[in-house]
Amino acid sequence: MSQRADKPKERPGSIDIERFVLPHLVDLKSFDPAVPIEQMAARAGMPVEDIVRLNANENPYGPSPKVAEALRRLQPHIYPDPLQRKIRETIGDYAGVDPSRVIAGAGSDELIDLLFRLFLAPGDKIINCDPTFGMYSFCARIAGAEVESAPRDASFDLDVEAVRNAVDSKTKMILINSPNNPTGNIPTMKQVKALLDMGLVVMVDEAYYEFCGETFAPLVPEHENLVVLRTFSKWAGIAALRVGYGFMSPTLVNHIIAMKSPYNVNTAGELAAIASLEDADFLLDRVRKVVEERERLFSRLQGIRGIRPLRSGGNYVLSHLETRRVDDLFEDLASKGIFLRRFGHERLAEYFRISVGTPEQTDAVVEALAELV
Repeated sequence: MSQRADKPKERPGSIDIERFVLPHLVDLKSFDPAVPIEQMAARAGMPVEDIVRLNANENPYGPSPKVAEALRRLQPHIYPDPLQRKIRETIGDYAGVDPSRVIAGAGSDELIDLLFRLFLAPGDKIINCDPTFGMYSFCARIAGAEVESAPRDASFDLDVEAVRNAVDSKTKMILINSPNNPTGNIPTMKQVKALLDMGLVVMVDEAYYEFCGETFAPLVPEHENLVVLRTFSKWAGIAALRVGYGFMSPTLVNHIIAMKSPYNVNTAGELAAIASLEDADFLLDRVRKVVEERERLFSRLQGIRGIRPLRSGGNYVLSHLETRRVDDLFEDLASKGIFLRRFGHERLAEYFRISVGTPEQTDAVVEALAELV
């Protein structure tokens, strides 16, 4: 009998499938997202409607009423436009940017991933100005790139010199969040121009632009190496429909169109985004309400001994907890049905973030903190 015949047959499904997985993805740690509100309710033993969920920077007022009207026109059996012509033109009109410089994505998260796939090969580096939004380092690891830290200063402001010192021959991209999530800091025009002068790709994530009104989009036509990203999730209240967009050179737009999934922005998301922009005045009035509530939240937190809130340009406030362990505080808050955000970053071990909610939610959180802290 031949050696081939003597060899035991491998049972179906017994292959070690993990040996086919790319080495840098075998031990990949998944992104840490917000827990669904149903799980929060189950943990607290309370009805969903009684939960105070202020851990995901969501818009407490929801979308424009015109979104529901637009979705009634949805034809689910028809594919969306792969070239995104209407949504790119509408975004361009809203932002004062030529549509040739606009690209939309299934959330700005998808655009981050596409840009990383466009620019980064295994072994390349990005500069991450941490503590900051975790999606940058997460997407870099998926691309097989290395993440080099240029830590923010003691006030969590951008440290341009730290970025400059972190750059080497393998560095391709510098990632900036403005306002920075979770610290709320906004870089200056001088700082961003200094980064652009380093000759690398600079990506500025302006997910919270509407809450601060400060943007670097006017620099895009002057700098081929600048990418500015935004989203409809926060200010327009359509986080579930996943629509983000970016401003960049037409060359980069064409590269992304060529490499993206053809129908990456679904028709429901496109209809909702366009309806939101057609009702921008209404939504921006709600944004003003959120900003006013952010300042009220900040002021009330200042009145609690043991808590030091930080000024923020976003729809959230980061606070330093000075008298208790954050983990213990979170357990006590969860038992009351209140869920805020804590972080694994070592510099944020004594901090927690509160998303700006309704006035009633602000009062509930502040009262609970005053009692527990």
